Amino acid sequence: MAAVVHHGGAGTTAAGLKAGVPAVIVPYMQDQPYWSQRLYKMGVSPMPIPYTKLSAEILAQRLITILKDRSMQERARQIGGQIRAEQGLARAVNTIEGYFIM
Repeated sequence: MAAVVHHGGAGTTAAGLKAGVPAVIVPYMQDQPYWSQRLYKMGVSPMPIPYTKLSAEILAQRLITILKDRSMQERARQIGGQIRAEQGLARAVNTIEGYFIM
């Protein structure tokens, strides 16, 4: 896939980053504005779209930006590779087990 379009929740944001694709984010509540700005500053997302401004034309513009911006695509691929290489779940399990298994 070329991009992920989503609301910017922490879980969806993490899944999109792990997949290594840029995102178009339409935040509307809670932590979503934070994550949408974070991805924009990381260079893996164009400017977020306020949900009150969402239209087919604006969404299409953001998707075209992603398709044309090779550096955004490459940055997303790099971050995705780093996240997948972390083996985060295995490390977390080993850490937790280290506290309880002697």
